[in-house]
Amino acid sequence: MLMSDFFIKDNLAGLKREDFQATVQGKKTDLFILKNKKGSEIAVTNYAGALLAVMMPDRNGKMESVVWGHDSLDNLMNSEEAYLSVLIGRYGNRIAAGKFTLDGKQYNLAINNDPNSLHGGPTGFHKRVFDAEQIDACTLHLHYLCKDGEEGFPGNLEVNVIYRLTDDNELVIDYEATTDKKTVVCLTHHAYFNLNGTKREPDTVLNYDMTINADHYIPIDPTAIPLGSIDKVAGTPFDFRTPRKIGERIEEGIQTKNGNGYDHCWVLNKREPGELSFAVKCVDPVSGRTLECYTTEPGVQCYTGNYCNGSTCAHGSKLHKRCAVCFEAEHFPDSPNHPYFPSTVLNPGEVYTQTTVYRFGVE
Repeated sequence: MLMSDFFIKDNLAGLKREDFQATVQGKKTDLFILKNKKGSEIAVTNYAGALLAVMMPDRNGKMESVVWGHDSLDNLMNSEEAYLSVLIGRYGNRIAAGKFTLDGKQYNLAINNDPNSLHGGPTGFHKRVFDAEQIDACTLHLHYLCKDGEEGFPGNLEVNVIYRLTDDNELVIDYEATTDKKTVVCLTHHAYFNLNGTKREPDTVLNYDMTINADHYIPIDPTAIPLGSIDKVAGTPFDFRTPRKIGERIEEGIQTKNGNGYDHCWVLNKREPGELSFAVKCVDPVSGRTLECYTTEPGVQCYTGNYCNGSTCAHGSKLHKRCAVCFEAEHFPDSPNHPYFPSTVLNPGEVYTQTTVYRFGVE
């Protein structure tokens, strides 16, 4: 179901609705604009649940997009940057060798990040059309049925995602999923943030001051699969318990070499599992914009655009290395193969839920 009553033709991102309207996978695609009372806007399409623009003010009130996105459906569908600001499922991050076992049965997934399976496989949620209903001026409901066997995963997975733009300049993403067969689930969003605005220089995030509420992180091997330990951040380039520049130690040590920069999961400090709590803060000293992330998830994968290679996105902008930072709130990578990690198993009769909040401000 598509509802267009709330569409804003003269949207701040300068996007045209007709550039996103088509029939794909037997479903209608469209452009949706969410707007709050402060005048901030978020542009979304129901193809991949992609964020196209998040228009937020800098310290002088200038509105610019703080995420990298695309300006047409065609560009989105054919993007060299496959995960640019899209929904990820049914399993975010990597599964080693594309294999996991449930109740003694081995499941084999497509290998799309050699030698592993990444972000749900080559035709994961980032390549799917969601049913969409814009509920009001600031809320969009997305639905997708991920069928039993799709990309090798068991169970018919009913997925509902709500995007909500609050009057406090928060993007709230609520996820819910149910299954009819025992399966694994790890949903997240892969927004590529650039707080300085995606149309102006500098496009690097290395000068951002970043804080991560985590005493531990998960070290990885050269293929970005967890080694199996959960290590302390103290004394390492992963210690962001107090604000530090992203670029200060990004090239230091074997772990940043394995990730080609930061592409690691931080184990968030939680008083109770599942609580909505502070995860990350980033401050751009140039624009004054800030981003805070809160989540119910146990971890956050911080990715610093290490593999961006100059491909084109909205309005001719180029995605250069380290032009973005992603905060993928999620369970830990390869959890199905690490029984002591928090479980990602979902059984029939259970409900998977997740909430992540991205709060924008200035200072």
